[in-house]
Order: sequence, then structure tokens, then C-alpha cells
Amino acid sequence: MNEPDGGRRHIRVVVADDQELIRAGLRMVLDARPDLTVVGEAADGVEAVAVATRTRPDVVLMDVRMPRQDGIAATRELVAAGSPARVVMLTTFDVDEHVYAALRAGASAFLLKDTRPNDLAEAVRVVARGDALLAPTVTRRLLDRFAGRLPGPPPAADRALAALTAREVEVLTLTARALSNAEIAARLHLSTATVKTHVSAILTKLGLRDRIQAVVLAYDTGLVRPEPPAG
Repeated sequence: MNEPDGGRRHIRVVVADDQELIRAGLRMVLDARPDLTVVGEAADGVEAVAVATRTRPDVVLMDVRMPRQDGIAATRELVAAGSPARVVMLTTFDVDEHVYAALRAGASAFLLKDTRPNDLAEAVRVVARGDALLAPTVTRRLLDRFAGRLPGPPPAADRALAALTAREVEVLTLTARALSNAEIAARLHLSTATVKTHVSAILTKLGLRDRIQAVVLAYDTGLVRPEPPAG
């Protein structure tokens, strides 16, 4: 990333939404911040992949539902191509099976379309840093609700777990159960630094982009089972 005035990292963003008015609004919000710049727009998933491939942004704001190719398929294509861009899905509903499908496809987070401008800008910064925007508890709520409704994961997902040590499997399991690094450390009688090292090793060995992807894989492989609805 380039450094804008003041030394802050400059974050390049692509906006993909089939509604021109929404794209214009998102561009206005982001371009008003000195460290954020919209470098491209797309009206559907096919354009989103092409624009992101050409401009190599740090973050793609991707609408879930678009013509020709939806945001989920576009995200899957970008991730498969090795794009370094972090994808943030834009949705109308906060708990939606399309959101779960998007996380499985490789999205790093999702935002509601009515998110306040300052929150939107900060979310882009958080995701660009490689941090998880979606709280593990929210991720787990999504997975508990929708994990059993979609086609099964690719066979490679099950084989991937064989690359982990027994301790790493423990850490992954607790991560998927929405425990923080500090909580995992206390449960396993480890230091927080050691847990962070294990989490990094898990992401590297499994070829995952972030902690949220690790949680999705834990559910997909059956390492963690969805909890039945309360009551």
C-alpha cells in the first residue's frame, strides 16, 4: 500500500454493486477519507473480477446479489486466482444463508448496506489490515443456522486437517467455538503468544486467509457441529 499524507497506509478499494446509486454513494464515502481511494467500480460479478484483477485493490466491497455473476461466485473466482484483495460482502440482511456461502467462498467479512459512513470506512481499514471484522460469535451464529443447508465442502477440506498437530486441532476447535486467544490460552494452559503462533500455523498449513475462514473450515469438516436452536 502507498503512504498518503500523514504517513497512514493508503487503501485501494473496488466497489461492486449493480445499483449505480449505491456505487456512487460508497465512492463518495470512501473517497472523502484521505487514506481510502476507490480505484474501480463494477456492476456485476464478471466486471468485479476483471476490475479487481486489473487494479489489484486491497479491499473489494462486493454486493451479494448481482446479475451475470453474483458476489459469491465472483469472490470464489478471485480467491482461486490468488487475488490478495480482501472481500467484504454487502448485504441487506445480517443473518442470511448467502452470507454463510460468501464466507465459505473466501469473503473476509460482511457489512449491511445501511452501515453508517464512518463505520464503513473503519471496516475497510480493519479488513485491509488482515484483521477479522466479523466477531467469532456472529460467525458461529451464522454457521449454527446454515452450515447444514449447503452442499458439502470439497474433499480437500477433510484432508487438510491431517496437516495439523494435535495441539493445533485443539486450538482450531476452540477458535471455532468463538473463544478469543486469551480464552484459548487459559483453557489450554498456554501463553497468549503461543496461541497466536498456533493460529498463524493453522492458517498457513490450511492455506486460509483469516480466522473466519478457519471457523468455516472447522464446521465444514465436522470438527465442530452446529448447535441446535435454543428452546
